[in-house]
Amino acid sequence: MALKDNIQALFLIFLMLVFSCSTDNDETTRNTLANMLNGRETVPGNVIACAASNEDSDVVSVFLYPRNGVVNISFYETESTTVDESDFSNYIKGDSGLLDVFNGYLLKFEISPAQEKWVIVTFEEQGKVHLSNPIRLKQNTKPTEYLPQNVDIDDNGTMPIFSWQDGTFNDSAIYFQVVSDENDNLLSGTYTLDRLFQYYKLENVVLNITREMPPSLKLNNPYKFSLLAVSGDNWVNLFSEVEFSLK
Repeated sequence: MALKDNIQALFLIFLMLVFSCSTDNDETTRNTLANMLNGRETVPGNVIACAASNEDSDVVSVFLYPRNGVVNISFYETESTTVDESDFSNYIKGDSGLLDVFNGYLLKFEISPAQEKWVIVTFEEQGKVHLSNPIRLKQNTKPTEYLPQNVDIDDNGTMPIFSWQDGTFNDSAIYFQVVSDENDNLLSGTYTLDRLFQYYKLENVVLNITREMPPSLKLNNPYKFSLLAVSGDNWVNLFSEVEFSLK
């Protein structure tokens, strides 16, 4: 009788383990990017996003530009970089909260990945799911450099010229520049392929996220220039931030 009871108990434990594993697998499947997108209209490559390691390289910031009216902003991550980054079934939904950048003009997720991986940012707009291009995290192999000294500002007059040099890594494909005021409000946000931008000239600007015509800069007022040098897989090689005023 005792042997029969033991067998029944072992059988019940086996069933509980099987059920638990099945539930975990179902939960993992339910939270994949592929499953979230199943049957929905999608717009790939239509979320502006990139990632940078913080000066404490254990933390990675995933930045995004949220157009007005977007909802359900999320990010999905792979377990490592060895998987196929174009296979959405490899991406599991992340659980980090959103933080404001430039008083909410931009947003960011802060994560502490144990290893390098791929990340995709998503949001919904007008009933469609929009996705960023895959972002390759490189916090170990190519940690973001913080080099304010690489920026030069010609502040003669009210239309300053900003120029800069790359850091150690010279594979940056595009440069994102932000001019902000003393209260950290974004005045202009632009992308160039050149290592030069003049406020507010758009001749060499390839992408402009400035929502309205920015104000003219005033003499002797404090301002800040921020630069992100971004590689082709959306990793920030260089981050520079410089305070300035016009004379």
